[in-house]
Amino acid sequence: MTHLTLLTYSTTDGHTIKICERIKQVLEQAGLAVTLLPLAEANELDLNSFARIVIGASIRYGKHQPQVAAFIAKHQAVLESKPNAFFTVNIVARKPNKNRPENNPYLIKYLKTISWKPQLLDVFAGKLNYPIYGPLDRLMIRFIMLITKGPTDPKTVIEFTDWSRVEAFAKAVCELPAPATCNGG
Repeated sequence: MTHLTLLTYSTTDGHTIKICERIKQVLEQAGLAVTLLPLAEANELDLNSFARIVIGASIRYGKHQPQVAAFIAKHQAVLESKPNAFFTVNIVARKPNKNRPENNPYLIKYLKTISWKPQLLDVFAGKLNYPIYGPLDRLMIRFIMLITKGPTDPKTVIEFTDWSRVEAFAKAVCELPAPATCNGG
């Protein structure tokens, strides 16, 4: 049996996909087979066929998409039976005092709303891309950036992601022990 890893995600503007693609690249370089799918598609799979499961989720206005909690609730027993990891992507993580699982307010709050306890956690800063936002989102995000002393120019496009952190997380995923049913395969 191959040590197949499921890497699944929810995204708002597409940056979480980019992070997942980098994680997938690192995992594959380490010799792991990876299936990368959005949560909606992964939700229809038999998760028992995977050796590891990694979930990535974007945040908008301080909240994950509802499909993240629904996926976790539906598959919690399987998630708990396998090596697993969870990461979140948000702009507040651009700040050094909010860029770790233990100090990111959105991740801390979210983990209190679910009963699953991921074995591996991380938080990555996302991308600010005013030109692709609709008028209301652009206005709201500019207001949030004004309050948090971030960029407010509506032409701004900034990727805050620390790619070395993403790669370190991917390497930690590789080190998660494969379940006994996968040994020798």
